[in-house]
Amino acid sequence: MIQNKSCDILIIGGGMVGLSLANQLIKRRLTDKIIVLDKENKLGKHSSGRNSGVLHAGIYYKPGSLKAKVCVSGARRLKKWVKERNLPLNNCGKIIVPQKEILDSQIDELAKRGSANGADVEIWNEKQLRVCAPNVRSSTGRALWSPNTSVVKPISIINTLSSELISKGVEIINLNRGQSWVLNASKKSIRIGKEKTIKYCFLINCAGLQADKIANLFGLGKNFKLVPFKGLYWQIKKHSKINIKNNIYPVPDLNVPFLGVHFTPSADKFPIVSIGPTAIPSLGRENYKGFESIEFINSVNNMFLLTKQYIQNQNGFRKYAHEQLLLSLFPFMLQSAKELIPEITANDIEVSEKVGIRSQLFNLEKQKLEDDFLYLENDESLHIMNAISPAFTASFELADLIINKSKYLSMRI
Repeated sequence: MIQNKSCDILIIGGGMVGLSLANQLIKRRLTDKIIVLDKENKLGKHSSGRNSGVLHAGIYYKPGSLKAKVCVSGARRLKKWVKERNLPLNNCGKIIVPQKEILDSQIDELAKRGSANGADVEIWNEKQLRVCAPNVRSSTGRALWSPNTSVVKPISIINTLSSELISKGVEIINLNRGQSWVLNASKKSIRIGKEKTIKYCFLINCAGLQADKIANLFGLGKNFKLVPFKGLYWQIKKHSKINIKNNIYPVPDLNVPFLGVHFTPSADKFPIVSIGPTAIPSLGRENYKGFESIEFINSVNNMFLLTKQYIQNQNGFRKYAHEQLLLSLFPFMLQSAKELIPEITANDIEVSEKVGIRSQLFNLEKQKLEDDFLYLENDESLHIMNAISPAFTASFELADLIINKSKYLSMRI
């Protein structure tokens, strides 16, 4: 017998953005008839559960962008939520330093952007840097200090939020690996295997690495293509003498949406310091290790797009290719790490099991990587795409912005 279910809102994807949207819909009393559908047997198996856990302070983003509008207040809200539930939180702050003298002016640009976005930032001189982080090197002695950058444990947040949503009546459906499901956009329904059908009034697509595929089923987002980038990590060995208490970041290239190799202490009682991630083109949307989930044809097409952008040198992509692509190789990663912490050696570092894949969109019309969040809507559905950093940080605020901007959802306000 086919089991039929129905709901006002069906959310595809049980990551942080999808769960936050469900939370805000209930909190704002817009509806409590919500189903969250995730293709994995438990939540947090992809981007939301694999990110670094850094709650960003809103420094990098162009003023006026969606990222800039939601990051600072989003981080504040999520941090408050975490504290109220006594979940792990490391208020360690972030230090950003120029690795080369030519990058020193970027400190001023980051400070300007951060202030415009409402972030607390302070430019340190060499004396201040030496007092607070004596093992950190700045090519000019200057650094940018972000006191409100924190680190959390993403899985603990995902698990706690999903449990709260279930207690409020939200149904979360997890599929078994390989279990089939078919979306019929015209009939506003999803068939799961042969046993279950879900009818919905409106669909919200928060599918992350699969978001473009879902959008295409509704005739949207055809001019965008997902180009996944893999983030590999290393970590400082437990008995190393290297002592890092803060996030240590290099000055990034603001023309590409990657931050370079950096140091991140975890939110554990005895913090593990991660080094990374890299940002290398992935062979598949879920190619976390070895030869699993390789998408050969897509990978070839993606390399063609990136090669074309390299040749045209758009948005500093050639600089990214020269400086960042090789960081997945240990000698290059170590050299990059030593630019921040000169005393670190190969004996201090080991490979981390953590691997993430970034759901990066490529704009086929403009022939460039998209830097901002993107949401597309028609009468039946809303699609959140390019939900890359700082989407986790900004999740509650981003959810409210999406609700306010949506034609369908705003009618309920």
